[in-house]
Amino acid sequence: MLLDRTGKPLVQHVYEAVKRAGTLSRVVVATDDARIADVVRGFGGDCVMTRVDHPNGTSRLAEAADKLRLGPEAVVVNVQGDEPEIEPGVIDAAVEVMVSGGCEVATVASPFMPGEDPANPNIVKVVTGADRHALYFSRSLIPHPRAGGTAVAPLKHVGLYVYSCEFLRQYVRLPSTPLEQCEMLEQLRVLEHGYRIGVAVRECATQGIDTPEQYEAFVGRWNARQG
Repeated sequence: MLLDRTGKPLVQHVYEAVKRAGTLSRVVVATDDARIADVVRGFGGDCVMTRVDHPNGTSRLAEAADKLRLGPEAVVVNVQGDEPEIEPGVIDAAVEVMVSGGCEVATVASPFMPGEDPANPNIVKVVTGADRHALYFSRSLIPHPRAGGTAVAPLKHVGLYVYSCEFLRQYVRLPSTPLEQCEMLEQLRVLEHGYRIGVAVRECATQGIDTPEQYEAFVGRWNARQG
């Protein structure tokens, strides 16, 4: 778990990055692992314990909101624990979309950065309508560049979500859907049931840590910044 020369755990990097977002009033780690909870409390972080049987992060978030006794009007942001370099401005952009109204969920999309492969199925893509609401998310390259068609630059999905507590509690009661199960993308449940996902589009160079290679690359960047 310790990954830099200061011995700082990954979850602390995420916690501190999220704390820098200007739109948030409280940051809480939701976990079902007592070891993680001990680490969070050890660096002075706020933590809530949840059940071990959640099918996805949104379900865990809903339980955490209940345990924290958040009212239906509260706005909740879900940042995954593998995002140590999440940019605070990206979080603020998603929150601003949510509070402006017109959607039940808000998220972020970014143009692809140099060196990123739009065809990589580990990078989720999203297409939006003229109103900046999501039309679809996919692991495939969308939109498909057919020969002779007009080129449209693809957008990568940045995996954070903003919900009202009212909709968050409603989401976990919605049945899972065919496209969600096909692509293994929980946000498709929202779209398949007819709800709206607002999308803030802004450049985001960071990625979550999904592989040992990404982990080592992050460690190298962090240590280099420390001199």
